Amino acid sequence: MRKTWGRYAFATMLVTGLIVSGCSNGGNGNSNSNEKGGNTGGANSSSTADNAVKTEGFPIVDSPIKLKMFTRVAPVNGPFKDMPVFQDYEKMSNIKVDFIEAPTDGFAEKKNLLFASNELPDALYRSGLTQLETVRYGSSGQLIPLENLIDQYAPNLKSLMEQYPEIRAGITTPEGHIYAIPGIVTLGSARTDKRWINKAWLDKLGLKVPETTDDLYEVLKAFRDGDPNSNGKADELPMTARIGMPIVYQMAGAFGLDSQLGYNINVEGDKVHIWSGDEQYKELLVYLNKLYKEKLIDPEIFSHTEAQYLAKQGTGNTGYFFDQTNNNFLTIQDQYVGIAPQAGPNGDRLHSQIAPVPRDYGAFAITSVNKYPEATMRWIDYFYSDEGSTLLRFGREGEHYDLKDGIPYYKEELLSVAGEQAKITPYAGGGAPHIISDKVASFINPPQVQEAYEQLEPYLPKIRYAPPLFDEETAQKVNVLRNDIDKYFEEQSTKFIVGALSFDKWDEFQSTLKKMNIADLEKLYQDAYDKMAK
Repeated sequence: MRKTWGRYAFATMLVTGLIVSGCSNGGNGNSNSNEKGGNTGGANSSSTADNAVKTEGFPIVDSPIKLKMFTRVAPVNGPFKDMPVFQDYEKMSNIKVDFIEAPTDGFAEKKNLLFASNELPDALYRSGLTQLETVRYGSSGQLIPLENLIDQYAPNLKSLMEQYPEIRAGITTPEGHIYAIPGIVTLGSARTDKRWINKAWLDKLGLKVPETTDDLYEVLKAFRDGDPNSNGKADELPMTARIGMPIVYQMAGAFGLDSQLGYNINVEGDKVHIWSGDEQYKELLVYLNKLYKEKLIDPEIFSHTEAQYLAKQGTGNTGYFFDQTNNNFLTIQDQYVGIAPQAGPNGDRLHSQIAPVPRDYGAFAITSVNKYPEATMRWIDYFYSDEGSTLLRFGREGEHYDLKDGIPYYKEELLSVAGEQAKITPYAGGGAPHIISDKVASFINPPQVQEAYEQLEPYLPKIRYAPPLFDEETAQKVNVLRNDIDKYFEEQSTKFIVGALSFDKWDEFQSTLKKMNIADLEKLYQDAYDKMAK
């Protein structure tokens, strides 16, 4: 490669093709907000006459204001209005937020409908906006630029962007705009799912931890047939994963397939290659088809909901699955252990599912209908501090958590009821806009999770290239190509796995991808990489 970087940070920092320093002189959130009554003023507040926005301290505004935010609610969550973080923060900030809640299942469709109908909230919270959506809705004027608002009203986020330059570069368009801000994860173990295996079953059956995909096949068969739960029934679930394609990506590294630039991409010798139609991918699908056909993979893997998947982790009747933490099986945590990825048929052994520091891209955005963009930016910025993140993740000191050596820990009585902590915080279920550092991660990064992460570390990619933020014209090209290619790729992959499509049709699958101009898509990613690597 032309350049070798020793940290994920630098690879991510350069991926947009430019390193942005300071704020853009182009359009900004404040010019947009001025049209709606807000403007920037002196050093300590905006100069809106009726309700100045303070740049530090609380309350954020002296007179109460209301905001509407569209948000995703995970199956484990309770209503946002009942969460102590939002109840207490309303009193602190003088800003009341009415959340428009949509469940995880079907959330993307509801989000896109908001923009299509132009029935916009003031902001999108835990919104999971993709790079393509961000550019599209930002360019159309439905999302406002945030770079100047960050500079003036987000001291915590601004400080993190200075400390980790890859954050700014990873969320800034080539035109110099920031339309959405991410969740920020400085803790390595919080940026990837672990591989959890039922150690109690291994011990019961006299099996070793699987080191290869062939080993895994034999272990899963033993889980299926060996009655490891000792109930005399063939009711064990050997292996499961989140709905749809995650099983493919979790196993891809064993077949030499990486996930660079946020897509099905390997980067070798400065060459970007989309592997969607490769023989290595066929090998992976053949392997997964064998597991599925022999009832070693969850038969509901393409139909169960997120809630059902999480519940399966806590039954103790699942052999092998993937998740970031041990939250969902805390009551039976001694039954499981984190393991290393398996080596594939050609010796490949890679855990490719590792996110960059700006992990949850597009977690928060402000729309053009927002009358209080300055106050909204101040509101969200609090959660990029350890203090704000502690409130968001742990609730109230003394009631929900205690401090030990300055680190918050949930009270035992809260943990004694499975899933109870998830009712009080929007972080549970992932994607919330805030900072996850070692100072606020006692629950998701206990010793068991740390040990599981240590098993993965030797097999992580040395460089993690984040998804590029294309300019508007290129983003539209990528969007058009990927809409068709991704849909076809996922549909056919699913059919290959479940046996609804014979591998005799592989040549036809490859030919169709070529007709869909996958080579053109590859070139667009190559161009983005070339700009980054200069």
